[in-house]
Amino acid sequence: MERRAQFPILAAHPELVYFDSAATAQKPQAVLDAVQTYLTTANANAGRGTYPWANRTTELVERTRRRVKEFLGDPRPERSTVHFTSGTTEGLRIVARDWLVPLLTDGDEILVPFADHRANLEPWQEARRLLAERGVAVTLRALPYQAASGDYDHRALAEAVGPRTRFVAATHVHHVYGGDMNVHRLRAAVGPGVPICLDAAQSVGHLPVDVGHPDLDVDFVVFSGHKAMALPGTGAVWARNTRGPELRPAGWAGTPNTVGIVSLLAALDWLESAGVDRIARHAVRLATRLTDRLRRLDAYEIEGCQASLAADSALGEGQRRQGIVTFRHREIPSDDLGFILFSHGFMVRADSLCQAGADEKDGVVRVSLHVYNTEEEIDRLLAVLESLA
Repeated sequence: MERRAQFPILAAHPELVYFDSAATAQKPQAVLDAVQTYLTTANANAGRGTYPWANRTTELVERTRRRVKEFLGDPRPERSTVHFTSGTTEGLRIVARDWLVPLLTDGDEILVPFADHRANLEPWQEARRLLAERGVAVTLRALPYQAASGDYDHRALAEAVGPRTRFVAATHVHHVYGGDMNVHRLRAAVGPGVPICLDAAQSVGHLPVDVGHPDLDVDFVVFSGHKAMALPGTGAVWARNTRGPELRPAGWAGTPNTVGIVSLLAALDWLESAGVDRIARHAVRLATRLTDRLRRLDAYEIEGCQASLAADSALGEGQRRQGIVTFRHREIPSDDLGFILFSHGFMVRADSLCQAGADEKDGVVRVSLHVYNTEEEIDRLLAVLESLA
């Protein structure tokens, strides 16, 4: 997919290969131009002035709210709300602290992921602590996982749901295993009335996310702008506001990150123009190319669903593994392998990936792909990995 030239940082470094888009995506020229234009023509605070620059900034913020709803396929934008945050972590904390805590009573239960990103576990643990300080005891139950794939175990989940289940926190695409976690099965297991909060950090901007589709009947979608080609320090919470009260973050809102919000508007426009569905197919093809050959090397162990590794897998083009491939060398420590790969020009993530329950001994190497990566880059990486096998 020939769009690499639209990313100045990559065009300026043809000798380097960026394989860390799950950590942060690179920014196209259109986003950089939008930021530059805003800062040089209309920089002001939002909602706090009547002069043209302030009015322009306020309109840009409100336009971005509408744009987020459109981008997510919101079927009832008049009822939903969008709240801007510093990223996914803050967004999940807002849902936990400002929406969930006031609703729970003694004996209630919530289902949360204990093997996903720590950002989707610690806010719910914090909510439990806040409630305990008020004398309210709630139980955090772990979402069950399938050992072979890392996916949620939806059959076991049905047994974990009880009459006091009040809330479910889940992940759309796993940041380690790269798998689509089949959220539609969560809804079927928990029933129509239980709110579901979705960590969409690895899906928004990487593959289509359509909250108007019955398969994505969730109540909150939380994502980081910087993983969707916007600036760092930007994110959003989309709230459906149909199961429970409207989400209203507590406290004085203060000055929004206007530059980040402007960059998010430009990023969503760019992504839509490029075609998120095409971006997703491209990343899946590259991931398939990498896993198909890497699985044949005994020196490496690939994390996640093993049924999605081969190019001729029955899962085919629509395989559940998205543009994330995580693996370890059986003899070379992952941090050392990361340094070796950078010496050959490859930038990858090499640590425990902030996975809940993991520590330094669980280090892995993660290759995460996006629109600007190519088959030639995958083949160059494989040549190095094969030389180390």
